[in-house]
Order: sequence, then structure tokens, then C-alpha cells
Amino acid sequence: MNNITNIISIILFSYIISFLVGKVVVKVLTKNNINQRLSIYLEQRHKDKVKTPTMGGLIFSITLLICITIFYILNKITITYNLIIVFFTFFSYSFIGFVDDFLIVKKNNNKGLSEKSKFIFQMLIAIIFFYLFLSARNEPFIWIRILNLKINISWYYGIFILFILVASSNAVNLTDGLDGLAGGLSLIAFITFGIITYNTPWLSGYKEIAYTCFIISGSLFGFLMFNINPAKIFMGDTGSLALGATLGAVAILTRYEFLLVLIGIVFVVETLTCVIQRFYYKLTHKRLFLMTPIHHSFEKKGYKEADIVKSFWLIGLIASLIALSLGAFL
Repeated sequence: MNNITNIISIILFSYIISFLVGKVVVKVLTKNNINQRLSIYLEQRHKDKVKTPTMGGLIFSITLLICITIFYILNKITITYNLIIVFFTFFSYSFIGFVDDFLIVKKNNNKGLSEKSKFIFQMLIAIIFFYLFLSARNEPFIWIRILNLKINISWYYGIFILFILVASSNAVNLTDGLDGLAGGLSLIAFITFGIITYNTPWLSGYKEIAYTCFIISGSLFGFLMFNINPAKIFMGDTGSLALGATLGAVAILTRYEFLLVLIGIVFVVETLTCVIQRFYYKLTHKRLFLMTPIHHSFEKKGYKEADIVKSFWLIGLIASLIALSLGAFL
């Protein structure tokens, strides 16, 4: 019971901090016209969102820094090597997103960093992540839990890490297209991984990583107060890249990489529809879906934005509950 109380207290505290930080961030970004730029494909349907401020990821980035500092001063957490890896991942990818958002605002169009530049930066961070991962005496193996089989794949695990970090960060980024969609799904995913991590006592610094997941969850609660329809702020790449990569980092450290696919099933589907659409168009010069990511196809079919978001949230919640059930046995 004491553990549950601690978790609830962490989430509640970070929510309050996030809400207060959000008030300031929204006001500052609005005052300085740090507004969202939309692609020409979305301008007609979402023209009322053009003047909505972006870079909302600053809300949970600042909240994370404040909460971790306070908990460290109060001796509630210790800074472990694995926790540093999580922080490095979060803030490195957040910085890439921040630069991308900044360039979009500065150029006054929807073109920030090029796909090639963004991929190169993500790859460099993944390489550093692999170095830090091995330095923390984590072994490069894939753990098939149902068979209790650990397969050491040596440096190939670095490629595996690269794929997970880049794929997960971009998956959340692609999903961030409707008010509250990526934020709500990320909230569910981080609570789920917080619970999973709290039950991996073999991992050095597991409690600190679990607490970080719950802090991010609470900060996302606060962020959603400003991001649900109609949104007063968007998280932008500053937030989406950081959230996706951090989910990937926690999955790698806890050795639940494959469970990440189920927990983030909506992110996976959103990404797959984009990939399939691109290849299908190159082969046939026709579109398989009305528009991708898939949430835009539902919009074109006439579904209300709020209904799409709630339905996707529900799918994410059910998938996470299944993941927790499997995690108890695997």
C-alpha cells in the first residue's frame, strides 16, 4: 500500500508542477508568436489551429527537471548510471525537436530540419546511448522471457538500439496530429512502463527510472490540461521526439523491447500506415489510405477529432492492460 501511495503522490505532485509551468509556458509562447505552422494538406481542415503555440514539450521537460531536483534534494531518489542514460535520451531528443520547431517558426513554414539531418542526429545519439548502455555494465542480449533465453548479439545490439530509439521517437512524432492524441497515449504508455520498471528489481536504479516514468506521466496530465481539444498549445517535436525515444530507452533497459510494440500499438499502426502509403504510392502512383497518418483518414471520413482521439486512447489503454497481464507471466 505504501508503494501505491508513493506512486500516486509522485504523479499528483508532478501534475501540479506541470500545470503551473504550463500556465507560464503557454503565456510566454503565445506572447512571442511561437505558433504552429501547418502543411498545405491540413491548413483547410485545421486552419483554426494556425495561431496555436507550439514547443509545448517544454512543459514536461521543465517539470521533469524541477521534480527530479526536488526529489534529489529531499533524498527521495539517487542519481544512478541508468537514470543518467534515461535523462540523456530524453533531453537529447528533446533538443533535436526544439531545433526543428525553432527552424519551423523562424522560417514561417512547415520545414524545419531535413529528414536526413534529423536521422543523422538521432543515429549519433543512439550510438552514444549504446556506449553508455555498455558502460553501465548492461549486456547486449535479447531476452526471450517465455523461454528464459538470453541471446547475446554483441555489437548488433547497437543496431537494435538504433532502430528502437529512432522508430519510437518518430512514431510518437507522427501520431502528434490531433489535440491530445500523442499526449494521452504517451501518458498511458509511461504509466504502464512505470509499473513494469517498478517490478524489475534486478535492474540497477530501477526505482529511480520508475519514478521518472511516473513524473513524466504526471507532467503529461498537466500538459493535457492545455492540449486537449481545443488545444491551447501543441507539444511539437520538442516533446514528441523526447517522449518516443524515452519510451524506447526504458524498454531497452528493462529488457521489454518487444512489449513496447504492444504498449505503443497505436504509435506502431500510425507509423506503418505512413510507410505503407509511401511504398504503395511509389509502386502504383495511387494512395491506399485517404491520408496518413491514419488518424487523418478518419477525419476525412467525417469522424470528429475528439471521437478519434478518445477511440485511440481506448485502444492504447486496452493494449497496455494486456501488456501488463503478459508482463506478469513473461
